[in-house]
Amino acid sequence: MITTTTHAIEGHPVQHYLGIVSAESIIGANIFKDLFAGLRDIAGGRSGTYEKVIEEARTIALNELIQKAQSIGANAIIGIDVDFETIGASGSMLMVMATGTAVRI
Repeated sequence: MITTTTHAIEGHPVQHYLGIVSAESIIGANIFKDLFAGLRDIAGGRSGTYEKVIEEARTIALNELIQKAQSIGANAIIGIDVDFETIGASGSMLMVMATGTAVRI
């Protein structure tokens, strides 16, 4: 499966547009992650804990996007957009949304 944020794939013309596909991933950060990230914020530097959570959520959303595209016969997804949002009462959950156009090239 070819996936890209561009609206065309060089050397591979789109034969059929199959429609928009989307996927979401919501992951909560637990109290221990929050504690260690808070310590990192005080000391300065990057928060590897939160970076891992973001990477995990993005990977889940993109993998689900690919599965949905494959289920409708696509062999590529173009124009992929990935959005991140915090949700929950205190912003304690991370939502990643991925959308794109499923195509056959």
